[in-house]
Amino acid sequence: MSTTLVQTASQNLTDVLRDVFNHDDSSTALVIYDLDSPLSTLLADAYRIALPKGIFINFNDADKDDILSLIEALQAGDFVALVQSKSFRLSAFRIRIELFKKSIKVAEHPHLGRMPTDEEVKLYVNALAYDKEYFHHTGHTLKDMINKAEGAVVHSGDEKLIYKGGFEPAKINIGDYREMKNMGGQFPIGEVFTEATELRSLNGRTNIIAFGDTNYKVNIPPHPITIIIENGQVVRTENSTAEFEAVLNMIKEEENVVWVRELGLGLNRAFSKDKHVSDMGTFERMCGLHLSLGAKHGIYAKEGMKRNSGKFHIDVMLDTSTLDIDDTVVFSDERWQV
Repeated sequence: MSTTLVQTASQNLTDVLRDVFNHDDSSTALVIYDLDSPLSTLLADAYRIALPKGIFINFNDADKDDILSLIEALQAGDFVALVQSKSFRLSAFRIRIELFKKSIKVAEHPHLGRMPTDEEVKLYVNALAYDKEYFHHTGHTLKDMINKAEGAVVHSGDEKLIYKGGFEPAKINIGDYREMKNMGGQFPIGEVFTEATELRSLNGRTNIIAFGDTNYKVNIPPHPITIIIENGQVVRTENSTAEFEAVLNMIKEEENVVWVRELGLGLNRAFSKDKHVSDMGTFERMCGLHLSLGAKHGIYAKEGMKRNSGKFHIDVMLDTSTLDIDDTVVFSDERWQV
């Protein structure tokens, strides 16, 4: 891995530690990592530069009781980074949840092994860059507009997807935790999300340029796929692929219909239609729009749908020309216009 890329990553992480987590040497920093992928190895090196006084422990080489002892010794306000090629497990101990219970700040970097190529590593490092002014201004502006909106229209080429009747209170993932119980989450960041107040109010057509496949990896079809939505459900497709139909059939087998739930507004300018990585949990931050297919959503409860009551939450990335919130164009030319 190039020295320059490690230096860029360490600078980006230094900015995140300062501007997102308000971390300094008065608090303990613990980095739990593995060396099972190019990206986890690079981030471990970058964190060593950004946190010269940090405690570092290799998950695969350490006794699990030693890891638990280190976690147990942490105090409220300390910082933990989880640098994971897959996802760390300590039997029934859910690391991030337990850390949040102790008011620990957490930066989680999961599934790094899904992004093995040099280009993906570079894109991921660039996505860690934290422009505080951009994220705070764009995120809060869009959140406020959504919370006041009566509707929205997504233009995708000649297709229109129409929201009527308002939205659920928008949530932000922009590195601003002042009004949140927990401080941290999965990185890279950059998203505002909501969903229709009444799911059945969503109707129209839109084109998708990527989707999470049955292995939760990003699938880029050779051409945009058109999905037709009636009363909040995907009812048919045009120009589809066998892989996307397999995703829809997987949802239908468990849930009978394919609900459209989350409307995600991605803010991370490192990712675009032409700059993508293989992990959907990372790529969904792409500057643009995405929807989730399937009944599952951990934030919003609907009548007949408890939080996380469905089985599937599959992200699909839209080929967005413009987004109008009420009568205001907020996205065009591949960027946010607020």
